[in-house]
Amino acid sequence: MRLNIKNETGRLKSVVLGQPNSMGGVPTLEESYDAKSYYSIEHNRYPKEEDIINEMNAFEAVLKKYDVEVLRPSIIKDYNQVFSRDVAFVIDDKMIISNVIADRADEQDAYKKVFEKVAWRKIINLPETAHIEGGDVIVWDDFLFIGTCFSEDYRNYKTARTNEYAIEILKEYFPKKRIIDLELKKNDKIPLEGILHLDCTFNPVGKDKCLIYKNGFVDESDYRLIIDIFGEENCFHLNDEEMFEMFPNIFSISPDVVVSDQTFTRMNNHLRNEWGMTVEEIPYREISKMGGLLRCSTMPLVRE
Repeated sequence: MRLNIKNETGRLKSVVLGQPNSMGGVPTLEESYDAKSYYSIEHNRYPKEEDIINEMNAFEAVLKKYDVEVLRPSIIKDYNQVFSRDVAFVIDDKMIISNVIADRADEQDAYKKVFEKVAWRKIINLPETAHIEGGDVIVWDDFLFIGTCFSEDYRNYKTARTNEYAIEILKEYFPKKRIIDLELKKNDKIPLEGILHLDCTFNPVGKDKCLIYKNGFVDESDYRLIIDIFGEENCFHLNDEEMFEMFPNIFSISPDVVVSDQTFTRMNNHLRNEWGMTVEEIPYREISKMGGLLRCSTMPLVRE
């Protein structure tokens, strides 16, 4: 397989979609590793496996409608494998294997058949102390936007998934990219006070537009930089409630087609009516209760 990911919206040809089967029971609060899951467990609203299966089946059907090759990881018994974005990610023609948090370390074994499709020279294994997950990496032509946490308390946050060392290594592998690190607010227990990954607060769509949630960034200057790059008129701003519901985390099949949750009415109408996009609406409310949505569920391998 010839990997090719130059940006977030090129016509999708091949993708890995996460695995909803055999998720196991509801985790305890201590076992949760993101604020939205913590909130869902605490309020007795953690999703049922049958609902997650139905939602991911709907997503797969849309992908296949557009002739996308859909690969799936092997099933690990009693293990949450919904969010494939964080296991590995592709930049240009290279696949970077993530150093995920310890809670998810076994998950990568299920991707063996996917990794075997990629030439070994195209796979980058990072040093053990370089932490990064695909949800924090947004590829946008000459830009690499990377969400991170520079806090001295980095090691104490379960929601801090990408560190400065990993960013420095990516600079060595992709010297021609303009790499922009964006520090995200972190909170392990309160979803409205922290951002798990960059794609939960910022996501490009179309050819020159983006979705953005201002309050997800530690420094307003990072938010302003994105606005300057895309242009104010090309940015759709999200409010606190919309961030909580995971609005930024939709998925592009092409510059003209996005997959979104059917309840995201304000944003979906804007994408259609103001930006002329086709919005494929599916139910994805239950999966959102685990701290991720459509982009988190995918690992794109090839785009035109």
